Amino acid sequence: MSKYSFEEIVSHLKTSGYVYQGSEIYGGLSNSWDFGILGAALKKNIKDLWWKEFIEKKPYNVGIDSSILMNPRTWEASGHLKGFSDSMVDCKECKGRFRADKLIEESCGLSAEGKMPEEMDKMIEENHIKCPNCGKHNFTNARPFNLMFKTFIGTLEDSKSTVYLRPETAQGIFVNFNNVLRTSRKKLPFGIGQIGKSFRNEITPGNFIFRVREFEQMELEFFCKPGEDLEWYKYWVDTCYAFVKRLGIKEENLRVRPHSQEELSFYSKGTSDIEYAFPFTDWGEVWGIADRTDYDLKQHSEYSGQKLEYRDPITNEVYTPYCIEPSVGVERLMLMALCDAYDVEALENGDSRIVMHLHPAIAPVKACICPLVKKLSAEAKEVYEQLAEHFAVEYDEAGSIGKRYRRNDAVGTPFCITYDNDSLVDHCVTVRHRDDMSQERVSIDSLREYIEERTRF
Repeated sequence: MSKYSFEEIVSHLKTSGYVYQGSEIYGGLSNSWDFGILGAALKKNIKDLWWKEFIEKKPYNVGIDSSILMNPRTWEASGHLKGFSDSMVDCKECKGRFRADKLIEESCGLSAEGKMPEEMDKMIEENHIKCPNCGKHNFTNARPFNLMFKTFIGTLEDSKSTVYLRPETAQGIFVNFNNVLRTSRKKLPFGIGQIGKSFRNEITPGNFIFRVREFEQMELEFFCKPGEDLEWYKYWVDTCYAFVKRLGIKEENLRVRPHSQEELSFYSKGTSDIEYAFPFTDWGEVWGIADRTDYDLKQHSEYSGQKLEYRDPITNEVYTPYCIEPSVGVERLMLMALCDAYDVEALENGDSRIVMHLHPAIAPVKACICPLVKKLSAEAKEVYEQLAEHFAVEYDEAGSIGKRYRRNDAVGTPFCITYDNDSLVDHCVTVRHRDDMSQERVSIDSLREYIEERTRF
């Protein structure tokens, strides 16, 4: 776990341009966040990297982009209309509203996952759980609260025009199973992935961007032959964990937690979470990998009347494929990387520096070009323009070179490139490394290759 408080990390992310309060000039909106200059770039880099590693570099996977608004029957088939809910309780004294299972877990350490509302009422009563706000033990009975946002399509606002903002991207993949099979001519096993917005009307969102009502998901539905699913399930658990480690996340802050039999959904043969030791909790889920068997395709077949099956071109056998689902939230992956990267280092002169040790492949800015003195600006800008054709780079000539180094350390820029008087003669620049502050002389002609090599994933 980070040695720094979550409040300290969040403060830095807000002030440095990673995340802004949503609608801030109007007093904000509860748990609404905008991604600033650095945050937007980091998110894009993470999504691009996931797409390359999980879609483009996997010969059996393809990608789509399905609609946020879907026919409401989709959510009947998936079970979201009936069962996508959390149990909610209110404090009768202070009117505070809480998610019942989290209230129980945080108050006495007991798991209430999968419990019915009446079972949670009993746990709250038996453990004499008190309100975190006012300290009183006086709650309403737990009741289900559907997490989907409603809206209306067309000119009338009635039950016939009700649609929902999707709570996950996965259903857009399942309903397009036949379309992808027909147009891609893929043979099993194959996967369909997508990146997109999802919306959940969380009762108690919080912990900055960890749990929000509007978020992005990177999901893959990997279809395989029944009987081969557990082998593929293990493959995707290992693959996702390897991806996280390659991001440079400290291994002592990571774990893979298989779900117990009591936690598993009734249709799942296995589910594992990749968890990270966030500063605000012991362990928080970042990436879930589930063996969903043939549940989803069969549900949509039943409700739509369309067969979602696979015919083996060799044996002519027809069956409903099993599905392995690795699903990760972009914001959670981003928050994990930022928490893990944040550091405050003491310097020899008694000063200190904030440094974000982000993997260079996802760093918002790859290099900052700095003329040692302003009279070298024209030459330094030529270097900037040369590199800007290939990388996200910045140009900075304000303040001392030391202050410019510190500014770039604090936002995670891997390299600062200084153009000095000697550069006019030897056509080289000084490259200063963020993590260890070492410096080396590099030819301007080889700068592109130098940075490319050191920013690969």
